[in-house]
Amino acid sequence: MLSKIVILFLVFIAVLGMFGKLSLLLPKSARRLTTSRCKNCGRFRIGKDPCPCGKA
Repeated sequence: MLSKIVILFLVFIAVLGMFGKLSLLLPKSARRLTTSRCKNCGRFRIGKDPCPCGKA
């Protein structure tokens, strides 16, 4: 019984990992990742505030 629970848990985690990889392949998420970076320093911008480097 315990082995069935462990196997089901591992299958569930594997399926979640597949969905995570699939979401990275979608063009909408890729576009969002490239536009959320600062053009000068390359850091990620969180929210709508300007970058901490002060240039963009």
